Amino acid sequence: MFSLRRVGCKILEQWRAPVVVAAKSKNFSTEAPRPLTMLTEDELAMRETIRKLAMEQIAPLVKKMEDEHKIDEGIRQMLFDNGLMGIETPAEYSGSGCGFLTMMLVVEELSRVDPAVAAYVDIHNTLVNSLFMKLGTEEQKTKYLTKLCTEYAGSFCLTEPTSGSDAFALKTVAKKDGKDYVINGSKMWISNSDVAGVFLIMANADPSKGYKGITCFIAERDTPGLTVAKPENKLGIRASGTCMVHFDNVRVPEENILGEYGKG
Repeated sequence: MFSLRRVGCKILEQWRAPVVVAAKSKNFSTEAPRPLTMLTEDELAMRETIRKLAMEQIAPLVKKMEDEHKIDEGIRQMLFDNGLMGIETPAEYSGSGCGFLTMMLVVEELSRVDPAVAAYVDIHNTLVNSLFMKLGTEEQKTKYLTKLCTEYAGSFCLTEPTSGSDAFALKTVAKKDGKDYVINGSKMWISNSDVAGVFLIMANADPSKGYKGITCFIAERDTPGLTVAKPENKLGIRASGTCMVHFDNVRVPEENILGEYGKG
């Protein structure tokens, strides 16, 4: 079975001079510029393997998943088993330890077969895992990244009914209560929320400071007060769950702030 964790990832960038000065001449060569980045043999092989995996395992289920408005559980498990839910995450957190180019190649190949599965993988890796890697404490990385690479899907909660994706205008608030924060508000059009185990919630912890109060909080699906509505009935990419998420006195500890207070 293919697994990015076993293959490993090394990206080779071959820089080439775009122009060549002709001998004993002040004129530049008219030779066309060469590519700045070229795929290695390993990357080409990996791309072909992902393409084959998508055609053999995902393609036969695309219609069924679109009709049922959800990604097949077997497909979701396959993505975890093959290291595709932790592409850029270091091996120490059960990730594949690859680079962003590999991430793009994987999403591109999945998109050829099913954009819903591609969106599921893309959002999980680039919006959720990447924030934990960039902003998380060591304790947060150990606790959440390992689960995100092996069992939990992640969801990024920004868009709201009244402000869309304008982060500066969001209305969800987080009020300090002892050593906890209590979150109230709603989010809409939240991808992966139908199956997510971990949510990153953008909320304003101090509305008097405007956007400088916006903070990112971590909450798990079973946190009391966190509810996910049924998926929207979209025109396409229906297997990618898009739901409203409601927060009714959702209590999270202060250590569940991802990054710095006020820098969500």
